Amino acid sequence: MSLSGHLQHNNTHIELSKSTMSNKLFFSHNLVLGVITTKSTTLKFNNHFSFPFSLKCSSITTSQSESITQPFAVSYLINNFDFSTESALKAFNLKQVRFNTSDNPDSVITFFQNHGFSNSDIRIFIKKAPWLLSSQPHKRFSKTNKDTIVYLIRHSRSFIVYPLNLLEANINLMVDFGVYDSAIARLLRTRKSISCSNDLIKSLEDVKGLGFDPSTIAFGTALVTKQCMSNILWDKKVDVFKKWGWSDEDVIRVFRSQPSLMLTSIDKINLLISFWVNQMGWDPLALTKSPLMFSFSLHKRIIPRASVLQFLLMKGLRKKKASLVRPFAYSEDMFLNKRVFSFKEESDYLLKLYYEKMKLANAMENNGMPSTKCVMY
Repeated sequence: MSLSGHLQHNNTHIELSKSTMSNKLFFSHNLVLGVITTKSTTLKFNNHFSFPFSLKCSSITTSQSESITQPFAVSYLINNFDFSTESALKAFNLKQVRFNTSDNPDSVITFFQNHGFSNSDIRIFIKKAPWLLSSQPHKRFSKTNKDTIVYLIRHSRSFIVYPLNLLEANINLMVDFGVYDSAIARLLRTRKSISCSNDLIKSLEDVKGLGFDPSTIAFGTALVTKQCMSNILWDKKVDVFKKWGWSDEDVIRVFRSQPSLMLTSIDKINLLISFWVNQMGWDPLALTKSPLMFSFSLHKRIIPRASVLQFLLMKGLRKKKASLVRPFAYSEDMFLNKRVFSFKEESDYLLKLYYEKMKLANAMENNGMPSTKCVMY
């Protein structure tokens, strides 16, 4: 089957009805997962995926806020975090902070302290994302949620720019699609564009259609890959591989084993395979057995090691049927022990050859010349 056949979208359209959405995760300015309390109802998730906070919605009405000269939340920001009156009022008017007592914001501060954040850290967090004080902390989460907290703060501005109902729908879409909770958390931390995409369903279906299991880590990596490039760029990269003798099936198979393959730049693909084929005279299909090769530096790893292997082959010191690609995955110490020092008579020459190539690579890098590392885009 051709690659286009595997990627063909069946135009299945998923719609979230009002009744369905009422049972889904609810967002209100804050990015929240867990149990959310409003004046009239309590909404619960249909899964175990959760961020460190859930939003306790405000019960302050417009008439109440108008009758208060200075809302409690405004005073709290001014007195505890040195907000100016203007910035505190701005946070309040944007509905970033909504609380009548110090109970909830104090519990948030305690949560941060219990997770190893210093008072100076907390001050910076609240300055950047005052809405955190309106959230309801959950102290049962694992240490990895510290990363999630940092993510939320670092990218808090994006949750104002992007429609939160779209963010909500996409998270629920991934949950319904079977994407694991940990994978969703990773995607949100590393690629906010994933959660704010308008065509996430198509990418989900494309990745599943390529044979990826939504419950695996590889699915998340493949999803990032599909979301990070247009179909035009994807097709261009496929054409480059085919130019060097790979088939559509080869590309799909290698992508399944190493989803980050398609994040390699077109220039890097051409440079690596050109060196492999034109300079070393090796079979380009050998690279399909080790797609990790495309993540290695051409000048710092591939060229020095290839030079050693080529010499060994010329001298008959290496079996012709031995794997060409496996030595490139070795650690440097393992490579030197297995492919240099184990040949006592040739070890001095091999070591000199290896370090000459490494020295050349370092010189190119220090002079600002490209070392053709894997470029991600």
